[in-house]
Amino acid sequence: MQKFARNTLSRALGLALLGLASSTAFAQAQTATPAADTQSTQSETTQSAQSTQEQVTELDRVVASGFRQSLEYSTLAKRESTGFVDAIYAEDIGKFPDVNIAESLARIPGIQLNRDVNGEGLNVAIRGLPSSFTKTTINGQSVATASIGLDAQNANREVDLNLFPTEFFTQLQVYKSPTAALPEGGASGVVDMRNVRPFDNPESQVTYSLQGDYNDVSDKTSPRGTVIGSWLNEDKTFGVLVGLTSQRGHIGVEGYETVGWTNPNLTNAQCFDGGSGTTFPALGSPCNTTGGNGWRVPATIASRPGETINAQWLRDHNPGLTNAQIGEALIPRLGRPVHMSGDRDRDAFLGSVQWRPNEDLEVYADVLYTDAHRTNDRIDINLIGRNGAMVPTNMQLDANNVVTSATFENAQYFLEARPYTEDVKYWQFTPGFTFFFDEDVKLNVQASVSRSWMFRDSPTILFNSPVTTVQYQNNGDIPTTQSGLDLNDPNIGWTWTGGRVWAQNEKRVTTTGGLNTSLQLGDDRNNVTLGIAYDENSRSIVGFGDTGTSWQPYAFSQVPDAALPNYLSPGPAGFVTVDFDRFMADTNYAFYRDGAPEANNANTSAPTGGFDEANTAAFIMVNGESEVWHRNLRFNMGVRYAKTDQDISGPVTIGGVRQWQTLTSDYNEWLPSFSAAWDVAEDVVLRTSASRTMTRPNPSSMLPATTFSDISAQVATQGNPDLTPYTSTNFDIGGEWYTGGEGFVGLTLFNKRIKGYTYQGVVTRPFTDLGIPFESLVDAQQQAINSRGGPTVATVNVQQQVNADAELEINGWEAIWVQPLSIVLDGLGFMANYSKIDISTIGKDAAALSSNIYGLSPSLWNATIYWENDVAQARLSYNWQEGSAASGANQQGIPFAQLYGEDRGQLDLSSSYTLVNVKSKPQIFFNVTNILGEERRSFFAFENAVNDMYDFGTTYTIGVRGTF
Repeated sequence: MQKFARNTLSRALGLALLGLASSTAFAQAQTATPAADTQSTQSETTQSAQSTQEQVTELDRVVASGFRQSLEYSTLAKRESTGFVDAIYAEDIGKFPDVNIAESLARIPGIQLNRDVNGEGLNVAIRGLPSSFTKTTINGQSVATASIGLDAQNANREVDLNLFPTEFFTQLQVYKSPTAALPEGGASGVVDMRNVRPFDNPESQVTYSLQGDYNDVSDKTSPRGTVIGSWLNEDKTFGVLVGLTSQRGHIGVEGYETVGWTNPNLTNAQCFDGGSGTTFPALGSPCNTTGGNGWRVPATIASRPGETINAQWLRDHNPGLTNAQIGEALIPRLGRPVHMSGDRDRDAFLGSVQWRPNEDLEVYADVLYTDAHRTNDRIDINLIGRNGAMVPTNMQLDANNVVTSATFENAQYFLEARPYTEDVKYWQFTPGFTFFFDEDVKLNVQASVSRSWMFRDSPTILFNSPVTTVQYQNNGDIPTTQSGLDLNDPNIGWTWTGGRVWAQNEKRVTTTGGLNTSLQLGDDRNNVTLGIAYDENSRSIVGFGDTGTSWQPYAFSQVPDAALPNYLSPGPAGFVTVDFDRFMADTNYAFYRDGAPEANNANTSAPTGGFDEANTAAFIMVNGESEVWHRNLRFNMGVRYAKTDQDISGPVTIGGVRQWQTLTSDYNEWLPSFSAAWDVAEDVVLRTSASRTMTRPNPSSMLPATTFSDISAQVATQGNPDLTPYTSTNFDIGGEWYTGGEGFVGLTLFNKRIKGYTYQGVVTRPFTDLGIPFESLVDAQQQAINSRGGPTVATVNVQQQVNADAELEINGWEAIWVQPLSIVLDGLGFMANYSKIDISTIGKDAAALSSNIYGLSPSLWNATIYWENDVAQARLSYNWQEGSAASGANQQGIPFAQLYGEDRGQLDLSSSYTLVNVKSKPQIFFNVTNILGEERRSFFAFENAVNDMYDFGTTYTIGVRGTF
């Protein structure tokens, strides 16, 4: 069998390459059955002669309805596929089985769900690589969104899935093993979302859905309504589908943040007896063994006149502790309870037209538009640790020097209000056609253009409390404080002293456009397909900020300390809040916001800059079937060539002059792939796959952002336009045993070796390679460059992200079991899967690379038990992810400190009852999300040092849907 496979692959690839060299055809792969569907993502985008449901039903094995039916569609499509592909189907138009696309994808083995702070699924990661390594497409065409999460930068290539209504989609496919026809860019895999179309239903119909979501933290109900109408002409050759959905959502989050932890910076006089002055011990000395030093203990405080806070004083007032222990005591940098409330409104439109005048031609066009408006009245009350001047007494530490209790004198709070308003729009237009020259020659052509833009207005209002004494407790969950101040009282003496008022906003724009064509020679099971694809991708992020230069003094003059209480009121979380509308109006905020200058970073910390990419690809792919020992063998093999030209632009300030600089780069990759599936028994399929995939480098690491750290212009920091793509060599082996209906048991082993991972390095470059005019340097820097031989000779040590001379190796396995239990109770069943991942680094830069790998769960599992009959259904689902490192080391200047995400599980319920004797057969549904009220939590180095925690509560949904 191995010899047969090797010979077949060799002959097929030789034929494929020969055909590609002589072909002028434009390509995009097409199929008509679920088996060929998984061989090419493009088939979903252009082959609409039958709906996916109709195609699967043709196999004469679908007998279920509802959730079981969608499971059976997925099982049958997986069975007939060639590669490692998982799919999720809607049972009918507008009836996707989950309320969020990201939540749906989390049911697939190897998928890690990334949640926003309000608990909503935001994006997904596949098989141990970050979400930016996942390529997301709609109908096979690239997707780029300008939206971001509540606490996310999204400065890489992530796609926010919560922008897309689930009602508009009928199928999700996750390609873990690629084909040559799949668009490049997803080193870990490709997620394709297929929107509904007129021919998905054999008759004209109107589907409706109305629901209300109640969240117990926001204490508000969020209405949502959808209507989708499809019309077919009498002879079923022309169809139109229109969908509208509207949501008026609300968020409610109670949380706690620290912005890291820190320790005090003791002076020599405070560190050891006999020490003098306000000098500080060197790093590694007693009282400064690790660094950090974000909290200053003063030598004197007003509440203790005549006392000097020195080494002896600290020991006397903190019994049982040495000065070295006091110097390493860890407290939150800014320990702050957080309250968020706001709106999450979204309106969306879907339009689709299909025309099939005869069996040889089909033409279609899809339009998707989403408009989201979001607000968040975010307030938090901060105990000042960072740059503060607290004096510790009666302090208790655990074995890790985490402060468990203390009395902090000379303490102060500040109230930070950051209300934001955000508007996001997305539209995509996808036309295409399929034409059969004859029975075995098919041409597919598809174009696409999309645009997304976002504007976020996020001012900051910050003012301070009077100095007070604080009782601090840390019981291992979140720290708590008590003082003599009523922080919910507007009249305790809040002051602008040390406060700030900033105007900040951010604008983002993303665009995509492309043309994909393919020519298929042969039928859908045995063919050679040749194709060419061209697409463009661009993004710009521009931050604007007036950080205290104009609005702040004006605001302080209009609202002095004495008038500040008039703009405050008791808040919903135990501390004051701000009358935002009145404050903004009286300080003329809009004028200063609109005149804010361009900044180097947005308020999300994403760097200002942008990129333009032009990508050209060509591929050849062979699909075939044969028999080995009288058993069917399906195979797919091919190669894709991709070339990328990039322009990376961003602001650079040299010699006091700010200007935009553009750096260019280009690269190309050959991406071969092979998959085979062998039906070794009637109900057993064995699979294998080998491939090479790629993800383009992080554009934020390529931005110019050039700065010199010394007057001799010898050391610079700059983005690296020469970063090469991440490439992954992938091997998969596995198989499934199909037990009947939707049931099967599957196991997959996989290995990935990723080259091109980046880390912060130093590269020596000639000055002229920096792309900076010599004349833009100050005189001293020009003289230093000339003394080293002039701009064409002098070299500069450039600190920048570089590709590691090492490999990231991921070994893992996935197991899945879907099983109907009709023998126990008719309609009963369960599905469960488990994924385990092991990550290591190999090569010269392995140590540097290993410190840059984080945010990846080592193990994942989820399970669902379901039951349904002709009128009722219910399912209970649990999704669990193991915690993992969420950052590199050296957090807040403490070498051993990393951030870690905690293990988290979520239990959800979905149920419905159909009124079969009522017109439109309305289905009443009731869902509960996050039944156990699980929080999202991370910690700083130690489990009892919380980094952040967000409680988004439980959401209850009740609604009705039906079809006319």
